[in-house]
Amino acid sequence: MRTYAIIVVLASMLMVSTAAFAVDPTQMPSPELQKRYLSLTHELRCMQCQNEAIADSPVSLAADLRRQVKEMLIAGKTDDDVRNYMVARYGDFILFRPRVSSRTIWLWSAPGILLLFGAAVAVRVTKQRAKLLEQDNEPVEEDARSS
Repeated sequence: MRTYAIIVVLASMLMVSTAAFAVDPTQMPSPELQKRYLSLTHELRCMQCQNEAIADSPVSLAADLRRQVKEMLIAGKTDDDVRNYMVARYGDFILFRPRVSSRTIWLWSAPGILLLFGAAVAVRVTKQRAKLLEQDNEPVEEDARSS
């Protein structure tokens, strides 16, 4: 029992300590630039991993994108300049939250449309069941086990 407890404690310590090994140890010259850098690298999608931010991705493409973001911020570019550059180079897919445009309007409107469609179906089914209940004039059948 004691050996089991030691193994559990060591395993939990190992899982907690892995959070300390960051993929991106980049330090910017000022705290404001560091904050902007972290924000941008968490907004941009790794084009190779596709479901990870470039801040969390260990692949070389993500490292190149992080370096590009760092260089642009140090050069005095705004956050929008960085986003625009990345979108121009890689397309809207690089943004985890794509901009609303004529090409992405379906992406932003689809959840609302589907929610309204689901609500309409639910109302229709409820009304049809209520109508069936009103039309049901047959007596309730006795349970076969009770006789």
